[in-house]
Amino acid sequence: MTQTLLILGTMGEFIQLVQKAKARGIYTIVCDGYADGPARVYADESYVIPVTDIEQIASLCNEKHVDNIITSFSDLLLECMVKIAALAKIPCYLKPEQLPWYRDKSATKELLEQLGLPTPKFCKIPIDSIINNSSEEYFDKLSYPLVTKPMDKYGSRGIYIINNANEFYKLALQTAQYTDLDYIIAEEYNTSYEFNMMTWVLDGKVHVISIADREKTYISPNEIPISTRNVYPSRLYQQVEQPAKDVLQKFIEKTGQTDGALSMQFFWHPENGIQVCEIAARFFGYEHELTDYVWELNLEDLLLDSLYDQHSLKATLHNHKPGKPRICGAVLYYHGRNMKIHDLSVPQELSLHPAVKKPWIFYKNGEEIVKHGPNPYVVLYYIAAENYNELDQITDEFYSKMTIKSDNGDEVLYKNCIPVYPADNV
Repeated sequence: MTQTLLILGTMGEFIQLVQKAKARGIYTIVCDGYADGPARVYADESYVIPVTDIEQIASLCNEKHVDNIITSFSDLLLECMVKIAALAKIPCYLKPEQLPWYRDKSATKELLEQLGLPTPKFCKIPIDSIINNSSEEYFDKLSYPLVTKPMDKYGSRGIYIINNANEFYKLALQTAQYTDLDYIIAEEYNTSYEFNMMTWVLDGKVHVISIADREKTYISPNEIPISTRNVYPSRLYQQVEQPAKDVLQKFIEKTGQTDGALSMQFFWHPENGIQVCEIAARFFGYEHELTDYVWELNLEDLLLDSLYDQHSLKATLHNHKPGKPRICGAVLYYHGRNMKIHDLSVPQELSLHPAVKKPWIFYKNGEEIVKHGPNPYVVLYYIAAENYNELDQITDEFYSKMTIKSDNGDEVLYKNCIPVYPADNV
């Protein structure tokens, strides 16, 4: 009997998942609110319904006799999948009552504190107190620099770095403009090394898939730095793997997650150890491809095996050696200003570089960059090398050559930088 799978998401990140599902003989339906989503052309059926329309998509699942539902790469997609699955009575690795620990940043932090797990100090600040200049009682136990965040948004929207008390009210009010809640969160800003960690939970146990160095570039004193390169595997893998895994294991033992994807962003400093930034029950978008290049572990296969082939899932996790990569890999992200693109010849030329495993140019000549639009970046490249030194040399070459000009000759892209690592780990 043919299995019917609903994949929540139609953007480019979902093309391979759709293709692999169909290759397994699974009848594949895709759905989200993007009418031009490129994954649509590969699916058996396609529907344009906003992912937040839980009832309509659940009704579609019942009408089409959907057996399974899957998504990844986005917190919003994860939340909607869990709610749709519950309403349509489809199997899912999370239940709606578990979502706050993965979607509500303050609930996550409160649970981490309750469990005694390391996370930056924080406080909730009512927006009324910011408007009235009376917030001191809420953040006076925190140390600058601080970072303010809205609790109900994603994609680094409304996040600002506050260096002193004089900056607080102005920037906190700017954060408040991005939320529909009556409060924001302020936390101590950690400037240590940052990491992206992807794992899979199987039978209540955390299995490490990858840990990457998450490199960022500062563009202005109060703007949260932009993500510019993620390196696989992390140069500091041996130092951070076990304590980070222990944190996630304790976390899921409390939340009750026994299966499924689990990721974490965290900080680490040799003197202070790790601090958790965020925890999510999905894989990282526009990054997960690196596990395929570096270890030949395909996360689309892992997602599908979790639904249709538990034996292969267990074998993959058992055989995977995250500390022993085939090669080194990285994804290079390029962010741009809100300008109209005039000339893409340089990024197109760099796409032909022998180190590039896959290029991704999100705009065309004549198009204007839209901040927080459907395109997450202007350009990205997945690159591979034999070692870290070679990877850095290739990255330096890309960073020095890359340019995109606007109609009036201004530089569209922000300039990327490579951070400094401890010499004995390079």
